[in-house]
Amino acid sequence: MTAVFLSFSGAFGDGFDASAHENEVLEWRAWRLEQLKKPAGFLNQTGLFWLKPGSYRFGSASGNDLLFGARAAPEIGIFEVTDSGVRMIVHDGIDVQSDGIAVTDMMIPADTSGEDVMISHGSLAWTVIEREGRFAVRLRDFEHPFVESFGPLPYFDIDPSLRVLATLRRYEEPRIANVGTVIEGLDYNPESPGVVEFEIGGVSYELEAYSVSGQLYFVFGDLTNRNDTYGAGRFLYAAVPAEDGLTVMDFNKAYSPPCAFNDFSTCPVASPRNRLPIRIEAGEKYDSSLHYAPEH
Repeated sequence: MTAVFLSFSGAFGDGFDASAHENEVLEWRAWRLEQLKKPAGFLNQTGLFWLKPGSYRFGSASGNDLLFGARAAPEIGIFEVTDSGVRMIVHDGIDVQSDGIAVTDMMIPADTSGEDVMISHGSLAWTVIEREGRFAVRLRDFEHPFVESFGPLPYFDIDPSLRVLATLRRYEEPRIANVGTVIEGLDYNPESPGVVEFEIGGVSYELEAYSVSGQLYFVFGDLTNRNDTYGAGRFLYAAVPAEDGLTVMDFNKAYSPPCAFNDFSTCPVASPRNRLPIRIEAGEKYDSSLHYAPEH
């Protein structure tokens, strides 16, 4: 998720309001589910096709290189892929649109271009993503039945003790982190301002923070990944601290990456340095029944 609900109602410490905190977390949970179910959320993803330079026929017919499912026309068109991008050529008589306007031949800007371009065909829509010079087409179905039936999300009980005060220890200069992803051979390289230090149960721990959307972003693992939470780790955001270096990390708002719900995202996984040697029994759990597995 790129948009993150952040609020810190009540004071931290002696004036901490447990009831207000519980309401805040419950409100965040409702917001979280709403974001997942939105058209730009992650639940309606039904395909991710990695492309090498060449031509690819796409549609619902079995003879296509890329199968878009039964809701697509048998033969929609062709993707022509070069090192510089993805061109789409649509067959005559097939309704394909971009921003409500019919298109027949166009270069599709990748998500890294700064342009928000989504191509639609009936209930289907697709975008081009670029990761380290590699292009892929991500397919969505706005009438995907999985979205309507999805939920509720499972959570640990709210634990105020896992809303902790943390200190950002900045590096002398921001560093580029090297983080693995669920896609073999594809890395995630965010900028890191430093590490945050915090205590749980009187023991000190640290996590490397990443700078994302004006906030601190964490991809972390812990011992619950073995059987209660998503195996590759979970995500968490915190506010960038002021000059005192202090922020709040509320593990009750830790959540699963998109890959917990389908196989069509490029999720980062917790690096070895960001795997905590304890159980963080707060935040979102993993339920395999909430993972969409298309029939082949």
